[in-house]
Amino acid sequence: MAALLCTTGILAGCTSVTSAPPGTPLDQVAAQFGAPTLQCTDRDGLHRAVWSQQPMGQFAWASTIDDQGRIGTIQPVLTDEHFQVLKTGTWTAAQVRCEFGPPAIIDTAGLPGSQQVVWSYRYKQDHVWNSLMYVFMGQNGDQVTKFHPGPDPMYDHDRMFPRF
Repeated sequence: MAALLCTTGILAGCTSVTSAPPGTPLDQVAAQFGAPTLQCTDRDGLHRAVWSQQPMGQFAWASTIDDQGRIGTIQPVLTDEHFQVLKTGTWTAAQVRCEFGPPAIIDTAGLPGSQQVVWSYRYKQDHVWNSLMYVFMGQNGDQVTKFHPGPDPMYDHDRMFPRF
């Protein structure tokens, strides 16, 4: 999917999915930029489409879709600002997936007996730093308990070339 989005962007003269104007039919957006990674119903009961570069890319975009199949404004969702929505109310795993798309990594963290499922999203922290947003989903992996950013080890060159 990431390769498709990048290739399409290059061929379209560096345009991105965010250049599609509100009111454009989803089919037309999909024909130009590729099908959404997922379509779902968001926390407000609205139909939503997410285009994601996860697991290796650092960007994802989303828009609501009206009853006639037309998009709203397409917004970037893997940003420090947008992750702050997780502070409001209770977020289930399905709602997080619908808001941000599928995570790059699903793993566990913590000590035995208190491990939590952690969803990690690759993104550019402060629009600059190669980072992961760690979204802790509790022991059962069903609800957000906390979230915080950290460095993305994929870009840690010291680990690739150990010092002796």
